[in-house]
Amino acid sequence: MRTICIAIATSLLTVSVLGSADAERCLVPPNAGEKGPRQFVIAELFTSEGCSGCPPAESLLKHLSEERPIAGVEVIALEEHVDYWNQLGWIDPFSSRQFSERQEQYASTFHNDGVYTPQLIVDGAAEVVGSRSGEAEEIIQRAASLPKATLTLKEIGERKRGQATFQLDVSSLPSALNSHKLELWIAVTERGLQSDVQAGENSGYRLQHAAVVRSLRKLETLDSAVQFQSQVPVQLEGEWKQDNLAIIVFLVDSSSRRIVGIGRQ
Repeated sequence: MRTICIAIATSLLTVSVLGSADAERCLVPPNAGEKGPRQFVIAELFTSEGCSGCPPAESLLKHLSEERPIAGVEVIALEEHVDYWNQLGWIDPFSSRQFSERQEQYASTFHNDGVYTPQLIVDGAAEVVGSRSGEAEEIIQRAASLPKATLTLKEIGERKRGQATFQLDVSSLPSALNSHKLELWIAVTERGLQSDVQAGENSGYRLQHAAVVRSLRKLETLDSAVQFQSQVPVQLEGEWKQDNLAIIVFLVDSSSRRIVGIGRQ
């Protein structure tokens, strides 16, 4: 028996799903010795430390993003902690209303009746319950086969008062997107975070996370720009462990919400 925690609107509902370990697709081992470039795919996991069904999804995301089991694909994890589970006794220290609102926007795009955790959204275009490994891998492989713009990000200058500056270049936009408005987003994630949960559904457990989103913001909207260059300032807070940080930029088709270009530093 496994449990998927589902939250619809502001009310919380637990659904039990029958299944067995044999019914789940086994994850293939990492691709040791693989050569050639890897296609970036963004996997956004909407999760909460207050949700008992979320730890398996976070473990799967860690596996996909850190062990890289899918040939030719690099999964970039954006673990976004929603705040609507906080009312059940444990305040998730990584939660934000911003992420709850972002998930609600996706629910509108997908014409869902509400939101739930754990929800995995791949390249802004497809969703799956975050602990379903076989379905997640299939969606990621499909996303990796689609053409994307080229985004490169390079740090320039010295960091001052926790602020870093990056040179961003966007090029090679797929021709099908030439007439579309594109949103440029930037995220800072941190690996290696964990919590000893002392209340709520996961009370007594130590939860280890994938790459937790520390900040997320839209930089600007581009009007059919085939090429774009800019210097981007990024604030890096002192309590974040610098060696575990990643800077991710991504381009979103504003009409479909599909991610059509990804870069990272």
